[in-house]
Amino acid sequence: MSSKFKKQSKSQQGLRRSLLIILSAMITLTILLSSVAVIETFFDNGSGGLTGNASDKNAVSKPEEEPKIEKLSTATVAVTGDLLMHEPIITNSKFSDGYNFDLIYKYFGEYASKADYAVANLETTLRGNQDGYKYTGYPRFNCPDEIIKATKSAGFDMLLTANNHSYDTWLQGMLRTLDVVDENGIDHIGTVKDETEKRYKVVDVNGIKIGMICYTYETNNEVGKVALNGIPLKDEAKNLVNAFSYGELDAFYEKIEQQIAEMKQAGAESTVLYIHWGNEYQTTENKYQNQIAQKLCNFGIDVIVGGHPHVIQPVELLTSETDSEHKTVCIYSVGNAVSNQRKERMNLKTGHTEDGVLFQFTFAKYNDGTVRLEGCDLLPTWVNMFYSSSIGKKVYQIIPLDIEKEDWKAAFDLSNTSEANARKSYDRTQKIVGEGMTTVKEYLGALPQIEGLKLSESSNQANAA
Repeated sequence: MSSKFKKQSKSQQGLRRSLLIILSAMITLTILLSSVAVIETFFDNGSGGLTGNASDKNAVSKPEEEPKIEKLSTATVAVTGDLLMHEPIITNSKFSDGYNFDLIYKYFGEYASKADYAVANLETTLRGNQDGYKYTGYPRFNCPDEIIKATKSAGFDMLLTANNHSYDTWLQGMLRTLDVVDENGIDHIGTVKDETEKRYKVVDVNGIKIGMICYTYETNNEVGKVALNGIPLKDEAKNLVNAFSYGELDAFYEKIEQQIAEMKQAGAESTVLYIHWGNEYQTTENKYQNQIAQKLCNFGIDVIVGGHPHVIQPVELLTSETDSEHKTVCIYSVGNAVSNQRKERMNLKTGHTEDGVLFQFTFAKYNDGTVRLEGCDLLPTWVNMFYSSSIGKKVYQIIPLDIEKEDWKAAFDLSNTSEANARKSYDRTQKIVGEGMTTVKEYLGALPQIEGLKLSESSNQANAA
């Protein structure tokens, strides 16, 4: 081998070693760079694990959006006052083919029917006219069954049966009243047939479960005896009516607290209490009404509807003394729906006994499960009594004083005198309830408004549990 070839071989060997060193350095550098990328990815993920890859490290993560609160349904309850069935109303509702009370609701029925659930106070018993009993008015009320048929046809869903006249025809009359109401497919609360029955109802209105209770004051004419309208209740009857004594309010509050708890356990999402209380013919509430209403507000009742005075009393927005965020809407008396308490017959010559209201309130339910009171309204009513030459009788009609109907005379077939009296009735009612209703509406209007109503097309559908 020549010396030249040997020199070239040594040179080539040196070149190879240099290339190997460079290649090794490049591989080492690549490994180091890959490690750095992996470490950056590890920390960029912020999860303590290798999720994702290096190409994601500059991506901006989007925060999860909170579910949108939507209104799912609403339930409007409408309540009117006393169906005080005096004898002249009964007599003038008798025709050759029997009794018919439909004319009472001729103009009023459409307003009751518009509500999802309509309620009235049945201020009479339905004892029938067997066994020597007659149809009578004051002081011991006993009305033909047809009043229930007419009330049902007018769109009412529930009757309140706890009042000072519930026992006017004794135990049999109280029980038969419930039988007739049941037969006509109307709900009732306040009295029961058996003391083991629930003392309340939880009514499902458009998917909103509303707990309802009804109570009346009692009188005690004898020591240890519970009485209604001065009639002592027999032992087997005293546990069949929801009654309270002004002299034993702590016992009443204990019952209410227990019943509220039971209603909520049964699924009630809102609560309403109907109560027969106060002084007759007084257009302002008394101290007992104030005291009881505040206590019921403290217990969490959402709406209080009062009756018995036979005149309208104010509306008030109460604030709980135990939870400042809870409010209760209270109307102390809704007055008479229909009666023969005409101003010319009464010691009270102001006409207030001819006045009533259809008091309406609306609950709303949202997709987060909450239910709240979000609407309240009031329609004044007036009882028109006139002689109809076409049927040869006096007619009693509940006139809805709908301010949107400019011509009441034409809309309700009123005489000039009747129209003037209707206007006076409207003014009387607004003077009593106007300020309170303004306060309630301003409060409800200030609540956050939520869109997205998904109300079922079927209205007036309610089930009682």
